[in-house]
Amino acid sequence: MIIADTHTHLYAEEFDADREMLIRNAIEAGVGYFYLPNVDSGTLKPMHALQKIFPKNCFAMMGLHPCSVKENYLEELTLVENELNKGNYYGVGEIGLDFYWDKTFIREQEDAFVKQITWAVELDLPVSIHSRQATARAIELIEQNNIPVRGVFHCFSGTAEEASRVVDLGMYLGIGGVVTYKNSGLDAIVKQVGLSHIVLETDAPYLPPVPHRGKRNIPEYLIHVARKIAIIEECSLDKVAAVTTANAQRIFGKK
Repeated sequence: MIIADTHTHLYAEEFDADREMLIRNAIEAGVGYFYLPNVDSGTLKPMHALQKIFPKNCFAMMGLHPCSVKENYLEELTLVENELNKGNYYGVGEIGLDFYWDKTFIREQEDAFVKQITWAVELDLPVSIHSRQATARAIELIEQNNIPVRGVFHCFSGTAEEASRVVDLGMYLGIGGVVTYKNSGLDAIVKQVGLSHIVLETDAPYLPPVPHRGKRNIPEYLIHVARKIAIIEECSLDKVAAVTTANAQRIFGKK
C-alpha cells in the first residue's frame, strides 16, 4: 500500500526540527509520495532542498499562492514563469483565489490565476488550485476563459453543485483532514463523486485530521484521511490507497 499526499508544505519552517524523520516515518507507514506546492519566492529554496534529499518521494510544483499576491505580484509571476520554463516541475501550484483573509487584491489574484493556468496548459502541466471561499469564482474563470486546464481543487470546500462542476471540467477534488471533522459535509461530497474523482492530501502543517485536531499536521496522519474515506465508500483501505494514488500519478505523472 502506497498513498500519495498530493499537497503538503513539508519544506515549511514548522518541520525544521524533525523533517527527515517525519518523512521516513511516513514512508514506512505507507505514505510514499509527496507533492510540494510552492507559495512564493521565499519558499523556492527550501522546497528544492527537500526535493534534493528525497528525489524519489518529493515532487516540486511552481506557482504563486493567492495570499502572496500583493503589489509586487507581477515580479513574483515573472519568477514563476521563468522557473516553469526550466521544465523541472510536476505542476503549477499553489495557485488560485482566496476571498477569506483579504480582499484587497482580488483583481490581481484573478489576473495571476488566469495567467498561471494558461501557462499550465501551454506547458502541459496540472494545477493545484486554492479556492478558499472562492470555488465558484475559480470555476467561473476557467469556464469563461475556456482554458482546458487539468489538476486538483486542493482542500475542496465547495458545494455539491460545485463538486459536480469540477468533475465536469475533468478535474479532481483534493480531500484532507477536513473530511474527518464533524458536520464538514465532505463525506456526502466524497460519496457523490466517488473515489475515481478524488486525491488525498494533508496540507501539512495545516488542517490535521481527527484525532489530532489542534496539533501540527504531519504526513503520517494521511492514513486517518484514507481510513475515513474507506468508511464513507464502504471499501478497504487498500482500495482507497490504490485508486487515489493512481489518480495522483495520472494527474502529475513522472518526469
